[in-house]
Amino acid sequence: MEQLAQGETDPARLATLADPMLRATPEELSDALSAAPEMSTLHRQILRLFLERLELMERQMAVLDRNIAAALQLHQDAVVRLAAVPGLGADSAQQIIAEVGPQAATFSSPQELASWVGVCPGREESAEVSKSDESPKGNQTMRRVLNQAANSARKTKGSIFQSLYQRWVSRLGHNKTIWAIAHRLCRVVWIILHRGEPYIEFGNSRDPRSAAKRTARLIHKLRSLGYQVTPPTPTPRVAG
Repeated sequence: MEQLAQGETDPARLATLADPMLRATPEELSDALSAAPEMSTLHRQILRLFLERLELMERQMAVLDRNIAAALQLHQDAVVRLAAVPGLGADSAQQIIAEVGPQAATFSSPQELASWVGVCPGREESAEVSKSDESPKGNQTMRRVLNQAANSARKTKGSIFQSLYQRWVSRLGHNKTIWAIAHRLCRVVWIILHRGEPYIEFGNSRDPRSAAKRTARLIHKLRSLGYQVTPPTPTPRVAG
């Protein structure tokens, strides 16, 4: 995008600058960029302005992330334990703790937290006939974080959440399965914060290399926010 804004018109050259993580082939990228030579100077200037705005927003977000991390330094242990849960991470852990506190002390049980968040199945009945199985309204921030975490957790290779997704999706469908996983994640959050327990993976086929990469990424992110984190001592695989 930077090169496009600066005047590059060769689709093939632009395609070689793409992020290696993109699934598109060089040929597909070249085809998508085939109109590059036709972009006017005005359009390139507009693109440049949008990229500058994006860069400013990313810098401001980085400053806010560091400020939030500084405010949560006293609760580093809770942040680190929560961030280890598949689907979560440093940012999600900080958001959750900002909403419920480092010990979720207000909530006496995981069911109470799930009810407050609004991830437990609701039931509206009239004359013993169920009219709605939708979950009740709750804390919008927590619902959003847990929904995103559930979508991410079900893709974590070898995790219990991936197993649950595969087991439930044929019966419940994607949306209800994600909601069920969000409910399970909410209960895990309460156990980790309220009881001070670490996350233990109970998946059946955790890939050690995948787990090591995720741990390395998590430690790098936590350190970039100012947390003092040391790599865990390798232990035999257990399940989370």
